[in-house]
Amino acid sequence: MTSRRHPLLAVEEIPAAEPYLRSVGEIFRTFGEQDSGCVGYAVQLPDGERWFVKAATTAPAQASLDRAWAFHRAVRHPAIVPHLHRITVTDGGRTAVVMPWRPGESLYGPARARFRALPLASVHRAIDRVLDAHLAVEAAGMVAVDLYDGAFLYDFYGDALHLVDLDEYRPGPFVLQGDRLPGSARFMAPEEWHHGARIDIRTTVYALARTARLLLDAGEGERAWRGTAAQLAVLERATRADPAERFAGVREFTDAWRTAT
Repeated sequence: MTSRRHPLLAVEEIPAAEPYLRSVGEIFRTFGEQDSGCVGYAVQLPDGERWFVKAATTAPAQASLDRAWAFHRAVRHPAIVPHLHRITVTDGGRTAVVMPWRPGESLYGPARARFRALPLASVHRAIDRVLDAHLAVEAAGMVAVDLYDGAFLYDFYGDALHLVDLDEYRPGPFVLQGDRLPGSARFMAPEEWHHGARIDIRTTVYALARTARLLLDAGEGERAWRGTAAQLAVLERATRADPAERFAGVREFTDAWRTAT
């Protein structure tokens, strides 16, 4: 099937998301309305192609999708599942975005324990993939917001980690206008909780260090560290309360992490 006739990559406007998707393929999984206000559909076309379509259902969800669209225009990396095409949904005046389907399980849930039991080599490869993707984020002048284990989609059969739902990432630095940023407390830097705080690449360093800390732990409560003392020292610096005491950016943090590893 050529892209010119592709029912998802060529269509510009549809009346409503779900009825249209059912008319062109089989919805084999639905992700009900999320905190963002988006609904996701996993769709298989008659030729066997699998895609993921995320549709906005509220004004805040639309703002999130618009932010994500801008992010994916600025950042491309093999680990980041891209937003390839945007469709206008006339019923409600929203949009939907089309992404390639990636197999895997979210590490926000039961799969986390399974992941933590993997050989260390697999865990290190996953962490490296997250870091490599954020080198591209840094190069594009973007900062991470709302990075947590729900963004990690791990393919246990292909031994590969993919990043999804990076919808809150945005250009940085910026000043926090609200009382706090969206996100999981386990990954958030202190400045993300304070109105008027500067959010920059050192905030991203904090989130990445928390990622490595939690992925390399064998249990809940961070009491089963599987890494080395040298790695832990790198993470301690990267997560200091004062951003000025952390690594200056993703590249510096990544270099220190890989030296320790």
